[in-house]
Amino acid sequence: MRDVTIRDESIRLGQFLKLANLIDSGADAKANISDGEVEVNGEIDFRRGRQLRHGDLVRIGDETVRVVSEIA
Repeated sequence: MRDVTIRDESIRLGQFLKLANLIDSGADAKANISDGEVEVNGEIDFRRGRQLRHGDLVRIGDETVRVVSEIA
């Protein structure tokens, strides 16, 4: 697992997937999320706009990353 730092208190799931280099584009984010391929804190999430906060775990495929906020 690796940490990905965000500048603010929260970030949307679709934006985070791009920031963490887990996907290549917003279209990929939309497709992966709507296909049920993305888990947040161990549960599949279908909301691209889901707000992620410090400590949340995001998994896609066999890669898991942790959200780390500079503000936390």
